[in-house]
Amino acid sequence: MSLLVGTAIFPPGSAKAGDVSQDRLLKAHDAEPQNWLHHHQSYSGQRFSKLDQINTGNVKNMKVAWTMALGGIEKGGIWPHGGLEGTPIVEDGMMYVTDGWGSVYKLDVHGGAGKLVWKMDPKTDKEWSGAVACCGVNNRGVALWKDKVISHTLDGRLISTDKETGEVAWERKVADPGVAETITGAPLIVKDMAITGVGGGEYGIRGWIAATDLNDGKEVWRRHTIPAPGEPGHETWKDDYEAWKTGGGSTWVTGTYDPQLDVIYWGVGNPGPDWDSQYRPGDNLYTNSALALDPATGQIKWHYQYTPNDPYDYDGVSEHVLVDETIRGAPRKLTLHANRNGFGYALDRESGDFLWGAKFVDKVTWTPGLDEKTGKPLNYDSSAQVQQYAEGTAPSRDNPVGTSCPGNMGGKNWPPTAYNPQLKLWYIPVIESCNQMLNEEIIPGESYQPREWFTGGGPRQHEQITGSVTAIDVTTGEVAGKFKTHYPLLGGMLATAGNVVFTGHPSGEIYALDAKTLEQLWTFNTGSGVNAPPMTFSVDGKQYVAILVGLGGAWPKWFIDGTKGLEKVQPSSMLYVFSL
Repeated sequence: MSLLVGTAIFPPGSAKAGDVSQDRLLKAHDAEPQNWLHHHQSYSGQRFSKLDQINTGNVKNMKVAWTMALGGIEKGGIWPHGGLEGTPIVEDGMMYVTDGWGSVYKLDVHGGAGKLVWKMDPKTDKEWSGAVACCGVNNRGVALWKDKVISHTLDGRLISTDKETGEVAWERKVADPGVAETITGAPLIVKDMAITGVGGGEYGIRGWIAATDLNDGKEVWRRHTIPAPGEPGHETWKDDYEAWKTGGGSTWVTGTYDPQLDVIYWGVGNPGPDWDSQYRPGDNLYTNSALALDPATGQIKWHYQYTPNDPYDYDGVSEHVLVDETIRGAPRKLTLHANRNGFGYALDRESGDFLWGAKFVDKVTWTPGLDEKTGKPLNYDSSAQVQQYAEGTAPSRDNPVGTSCPGNMGGKNWPPTAYNPQLKLWYIPVIESCNQMLNEEIIPGESYQPREWFTGGGPRQHEQITGSVTAIDVTTGEVAGKFKTHYPLLGGMLATAGNVVFTGHPSGEIYALDAKTLEQLWTFNTGSGVNAPPMTFSVDGKQYVAILVGLGGAWPKWFIDGTKGLEKVQPSSMLYVFSL
């Protein structure tokens, strides 16, 4: 495929009226509540909408306004079909949405219906990229910049598409599926740059975050998440056979940005190999970490590591939500993160200091808790090269079977949280699980092969997996309520000023909950699994709630034994839109 690198349609600074400027992106939450201009609604990642036409008093009257069948369900590589995990973007009555293979659809959503304006098919190499897409055929959505739609493809490209015509202006290869790098996350737009994260931690990649100048299509910087010799943090890889080169640290969930501090916040995934932690002695920075980055250079301003020398696959790749709140009587700038290890964290986003931790799952067995000063696991041993944590919970070369709670899908996976600043409540889509994991020893110089699994073992034997919506009071770090679900929550959250929280269920139900009490106010069964977060927008004075429906990802392939009944859920590729 030819790559038209750097072929920009407009010279720098040539914005037109109606373009999505940096100023509009900065003010999106307050100035344009009718729109949804960011992947996470705003730079803060709160996924909170100021729209309140749909509220606790009338949400019970919500009905289907319209639906739209999308493509992208084709198989590829190791995957029998594509899935839907994206968040639609809406600007002034036009919606931009992706399917799992990265096709972009522009829909005119005026008049209480959806009409296809154009479709951009990037012709993703399905077999090549699908063979190394660890956890499903997915694409989580687009971003808007000036008069362009910016998107990623699973086979590693960043594409700029003309917003009016649907014609590709230029594309650039950012990731390399030849070494099992793939891209599933939506771009983050900061100062005329698209920030890209990478997947592939289970294939022995060396993770990174990259910035592309959207004016000329050229790379601005690339920050590797596994430090090389001579770089800060390299001393935490204590082997003598260069384990850092295959150290994982993927970054496949879209980050957040604080324009006042001028800092990007991004989560980093698990170390590789996943389940042979003895192959990679040391704390393994910057895996399982929050990174605060200078957007101009990609320089790391601070980091915070959640699970050092992680033997469980508890990666820290999920979003970091930015909140200003009073903690212990003092105003603080927070970043909130719900980790796969079963704990939610509040960090000071200026310094990276730990403020509080909250257990949001019912059962944690790998550690007795977090140190109240540092937030490190209480059984973390700073003098040990290989962490043991709780006996019997992690597989090792001496004891190759371990059983942990949460299981390796985590207490929360990639699906995003939401925060209601009016109630000061943070809503987490929870997975309640335990499972066994096996160790397989990695042999230096022999085990690694490009585009082949580099995991040092794998999961098996899942107990029944359930879930919940769990609300955390951000001022105290205490659990404020739970809405229990029969299956794990795999699609993410939306909070609104109408004091309603929306989420979806992998068996097909969409829920509306009272934001204060988590009482169920409304439900609708879509008939297929929900693996994507809801969003809301307003057009012609009417509020709508939209969600993509089509269960994909890793669940149907590897975790179905713990969720009896989901094997009957049929794949689909549908957009549902609701209104009063």
